[in-house]
Amino acid sequence: MGKTENLFSREAIEKIKKIATDEDITMFCTNLGARPFSTTPMSTQQVEDDGSIWFFSAKDSDRNADLKRDPEAQLIYSSTSDQEYLSLYGEAVVVYNLDKAKELWSPMVKTWFQEGPTDPNLSLIHFKPKEGYYWDTQHGKVVAFAKMAASVVVGKTMDDGVSGKLNV
Repeated sequence: MGKTENLFSREAIEKIKKIATDEDITMFCTNLGARPFSTTPMSTQQVEDDGSIWFFSAKDSDRNADLKRDPEAQLIYSSTSDQEYLSLYGEAVVVYNLDKAKELWSPMVKTWFQEGPTDPNLSLIHFKPKEGYYWDTQHGKVVAFAKMAASVVVGKTMDDGVSGKLNV
């Protein structure tokens, strides 16, 4: 089986920064106590040095309403091309900060907020991870693929995976 490598503090934050910036889209999950919980694809805007993550969000969205009732949230990143996966659990708060919105603004965001950073329906979400789990490869995707192909041919498990808990 693959290797287990739990990461703490700085190492955990570096893993979060790498995966969350490499794979910009996450499934942002709220209302975690419900079945099914609420899930929305969201674009990561920035990962801070403490591992916290910023998103743009519509003020009138169900996601914002969910977070105002209960700040617990789960982020799920999946990069099949790089064989990197990340699940983060933490708290998210809705923030109204024009300076931060201007700092994070890019022309692509205008797709959702036509009036720019001052759009009356624009808000930010600041997610602070508490813990998480990651799955990655030890030697990169080429070696992992070669080991999987060899595994099929020789009939023996050759897992190049590495995974572990993240404690921020």
